[in-house]
Formats: sequence, structure tokens, C-alpha cells
Amino acid sequence: MLLKKQGYPEESEIVLCTVTSVRYNSVFANLNEYDHSGMIHISEISPGRIRNINDYVKEGKVVICKVLRIDKERGYIDLSLRRVNEGQRRAKVNEIKKEQKAEKIIEFVAKKLKKDVKDIYKEISDKVFKRYDLLYPCFEDVSEKKINLEEIDIPKKLAEELKEVIKQKIKPVEVNIKGNIKLVSYASDGVEIIKDAIKRGMDKNIKILYVGGGKYNIKVKASDYKAAEKILKDSTEAIIQYAEKNDVKASFEREEK
Repeated sequence: MLLKKQGYPEESEIVLCTVTSVRYNSVFANLNEYDHSGMIHISEISPGRIRNINDYVKEGKVVICKVLRIDKERGYIDLSLRRVNEGQRRAKVNEIKKEQKAEKIIEFVAKKLKKDVKDIYKEISDKVFKRYDLLYPCFEDVSEKKINLEEIDIPKKLAEELKEVIKQKIKPVEVNIKGNIKLVSYASDGVEIIKDAIKRGMDKNIKILYVGGGKYNIKVKASDYKAAEKILKDSTEAIIQYAEKNDVKASFEREEK
């Protein structure tokens, strides 16, 4: 189930549609996310000449389209199938799955509060859509403690129930990367110097384990790759700089996935 959004989609927006009618030179489809329908001209079905439009679309088929033009006065929406590339198609499918998951969370909360799901959906979405385009990114930020639902004016009781279900259903995104750093010293106090160097690279998101032969495995955990790479870079640079200042041979090798 996809609850309907208010208003019209934006031009160039990628939308999920269900074919309702196939004509000789055009196709009509309902926009699953909006309370509107649109038309796909035969020239927007597929590149090249089309001999039989039924070879490409059939009534009831769910398709992903691009919004070309919108005439709000006449209620017309022109759509295109052929202008959606594979990357956009995959991204839209993933987006829909996530949004359906967000709606399931709302259903669960509505049932728990013994209220109509559409009323709860409207109460939540009216607030969320002032800051987000979709529900799931907001719920994801709640899961990762980047936002408090009461900050966006969702009533306290509803916010508490929603937050509890979000914590159960959406786990924070976790990215893991790793590498190996080698530290070798022939000094009499080399072991202590290396221990001090390792301490320079410690962080709450880092685990450093000795694997033998002067080699240490560094594992980094973060919410995204950019943050993880920065943590790894800062850690290894701190270790190597301290080691080299104290005549310890140091080298780092990034471990690919």
C-alpha cells in the first residue's frame, strides 16, 4: 500500500504507475503515489519504431515513468517510459520499498493507538513533509538520533510511540572498513613506543588488533563511507606520524572489500 501524496508530482520526477488502458498510440496509467493519472504517448514507450504497443505494456502492469509535463488546469500529466534508465529504475524500486516499510510502521502505531491509519498518516506526514520529501529518510534520521520527532511538532504521545517502533524496525546504517598498519622498531624501548603510537590512533569507532609480525589490523565503524574513510585516515596518520618521529618504520595498506 502506498498512501497518496497531496498535489501533483514535479516535472522530471520518477514515479510508480499502474497501466489502466492501452490504446493504439498511447497508454494511460494511474500514478500510485498521487491521486492522478497520466498518459504515455507511443513515442515515449521505447526507443525506435514500435509495431505493437502491447508488446511493451499491458493493463495492470506496474511501470516506472518520468514526468515530462504537467498541465494542472486541464489535469494532464505526460509521462515517459523510455527516458527512465536502469539506475533510476533501481533507485525508485528501492525508494518504494523503504517508503512501504515506513507506512507499515505508521500502520503499527495506528493499531497500537486504536486510531485510523489514514488519520495518523496525515498527522505525521503533514509535519514530516515540511522538512523531508519522503517518510523513510525522516524515520532513518530518528533511528540514527539525528532528529527528534518533537522537533518537527509531532505530538509527544504520538512521537514516543512512533520512535519506539522505529527503533525496533529500522536499525542505524553501519559501514565497516579496514586496513593494516605495520610498525617495526629495533630500539630497546621500541615496544613501548609502538604502544604509544597505537594509542594516538584510538577512537570510539575504531578497533585495533595485533595480528603478528609487527602488523596491526584497524577496523572502523561509521554511519557512512565518507565518515569511515576520514576516521581511518586520521587514525593511521596519527599513528604513522608519531611512529616515524620516534624512528619506527611504519606503513599502511588499505584492505579492500
